Amino acid sequence: MEKYQRPEAWIAIDDEKRKELVDEIAPLPSAKQFGTEEAKRFDLLMFSLQLALLKGSKRFDTLKKQLLEIASALEDQTGIPAIAHRAVLIEEIQTDIWWEGVNVPLLELVRLRLRDLVQHIEKGRKAIVYSDFADEIGDGVEIDLPQVGEADFARFKQKARHFLKRHEDHLVLHKLRQGKPLTAIDLAALEKMLLDAGIGDAGDIERARETSRGFGRFVRSLVGLDRAAVSEALGEFLSAGTASAAQIEFVGMIIEHLTDQGTMDPSLLYEPPFTDLAPTGPEQVFDEDRVTRLVSRIREISDSAVA
Repeated sequence: MEKYQRPEAWIAIDDEKRKELVDEIAPLPSAKQFGTEEAKRFDLLMFSLQLALLKGSKRFDTLKKQLLEIASALEDQTGIPAIAHRAVLIEEIQTDIWWEGVNVPLLELVRLRLRDLVQHIEKGRKAIVYSDFADEIGDGVEIDLPQVGEADFARFKQKARHFLKRHEDHLVLHKLRQGKPLTAIDLAALEKMLLDAGIGDAGDIERARETSRGFGRFVRSLVGLDRAAVSEALGEFLSAGTASAAQIEFVGMIIEHLTDQGTMDPSLLYEPPFTDLAPTGPEQVFDEDRVTRLVSRIREISDSAVA
């Protein structure tokens, strides 16, 4: 292997050297760790996007939409510290201004900073398509992918999130963040609020309603819950003098999730990061009765966004 460390060894590769490289050198393990399967697929997407930019390929728009959908999915997971650390970049990618000055170094920066984060995209969003782009002469034939509309919806979500964050003092938003039950009139007011501001159209509202199982849940996912309100709602599980350190930490993780995401599917208690603390689930931390009450309370908090 030492002889191939010298530049002159690569000047002329005859059949004998080629066979040696294939048989002896290629199988050697690499010290470079390329990461998870999701990271490698993201690499492929980003390299394809960079190449499309350089070539002025029509595929650029399709690849761009895939990256926007990934950014949107990551933005929904900012409760994970590693993703929160890159929140500014993730938000900037979803703005038109960022793309006006995009170049290969910027896209490479995105690849390097986000490749290890895509593994955290929640299961329900992993229908994102990573195409295997074969080397071909020309651009090939473009086809419509079912997730192409995801980019437009991702932009709607981003605009809605920023708008709602600036209007958290609105009466209905205050109720929503406090976990107080909403009425049909409250939800209609939220819809009108976004429509009047030109944030989206009726189609966006309907899609938000369908994808989140209710428009209140959708808005709650954008603005989150007030931490103090969540802590109070889960107070019985944090009783001083009776809760163990593990129980306090476990409930603290639930509070973090609800504060950031606004709602929570109790099945997540059996997935990371909760299983990092309790590998077999909440039953490892609480007795059966308290687990039942905890799951019920989580559902109550989440359902308070539904009229």
